[in-house]
Amino acid sequence: MTELAAIEDPKTREVNKKHGDDHGVNLSMLRAIAKRLKTQQELARQLWKTTDTAARLLAILICRPKAFERDELDVMLRDARTPKVHDWLVNYVVKKNPHSEELRLAWSADPDPVVASAGWALTTERVARKPEGLDLAGLLDVIEAEMRDAPDRLQWAMNHCLAQIGIEHPEHRVRAIGIGERLEVLKDYPTSPGCTSPFAPIWITEMVRRQHAK
Repeated sequence: MTELAAIEDPKTREVNKKHGDDHGVNLSMLRAIAKRLKTQQELARQLWKTTDTAARLLAILICRPKAFERDELDVMLRDARTPKVHDWLVNYVVKKNPHSEELRLAWSADPDPVVASAGWALTTERVARKPEGLDLAGLLDVIEAEMRDAPDRLQWAMNHCLAQIGIEHPEHRVRAIGIGERLEVLKDYPTSPGCTSPFAPIWITEMVRRQHAK
């Protein structure tokens, strides 16, 4: 904890604050600490219990993802209220855990929109890597009905799923683009030069173009 406090930077904290995060650590330096520590599951659990965001990010980097029980991950996700901790927990831990599919189904139906966004993130992963058994048309039905009025975090996750369906599955591409055009979610999102807009029709079209260009 002393070492993490030493790499805290007020300017970094101010930037992160705009995104809802409450830490000021340089992530490259944090990763360097994690590389030195290597995998330490018990230390990871102790760091998580501190509730400190930087400590939890480090915990995620040094933990053993497959070692967590289903209910343990559920409690951790509900307690991970800052965006970076939430995203890292889902992407670096839950996706690699044997209970990920069970949690995907449970979280997707959760009334808490932040928890539900984790379920949608796991669904997006399956759309891209293991779509067998997914009802893609049914997912598009839900997105079409609920995405426009969804809270920010949930809306972002549903929009990512919409784009992924359009990118990976040509048979649903026209409909996915049409949903994006009608709902106009993230249409005016500020995008840096050289980056792809998160507006689904633009995102889908650009990623398909890149696939064909290879």
